[in-house]
Amino acid sequence: MVKHRRKLRICLAASAGGHLSQLLKITEDRHSHDIFCITTTDMIRTKLQKLDKVYVVGESNRQHPIRTAKVLFKCLKVVLQQRPDVVISTGASVGCITCYIGKLLGAKVVWIDSIANVERVSLSGRMVRYIADLFLVQWPKLAEKHSNFEYVGTAI
Repeated sequence: MVKHRRKLRICLAASAGGHLSQLLKITEDRHSHDIFCITTTDMIRTKLQKLDKVYVVGESNRQHPIRTAKVLFKCLKVVLQQRPDVVISTGASVGCITCYIGKLLGAKVVWIDSIANVERVSLSGRMVRYIADLFLVQWPKLAEKHSNFEYVGTAI
């Protein structure tokens, strides 16, 4: 009897804008995986139509702790419902939050730090680096500074 493997369930989590645009570049092989997205604004929903499910949780940042708490609970609800095998994020706050929730529930975490961060890893990236199973940077000097970062170039 052949046992069928289910598709890998992947959560893409990123703030709208550059973070999300960069993250969507890696979804070309989406048919072999069950991919859903957690993002911050509904305005980009048409850009995400190729994905099966899109969850909009709202914007958050460290200057607005109450709003961040609301986003945290919305992300928790989605991750509990969807149970991803892998969380992939480019940031910012919503990505960081989703990575931690996913990790607590047993998901692998992949962080891709933004190409805009030339000299220093992003704040969200510095927070996630401790739990990331794979931490990718797009500048060689950042990878040289940290032994557990992997340089992948700017093609992402």
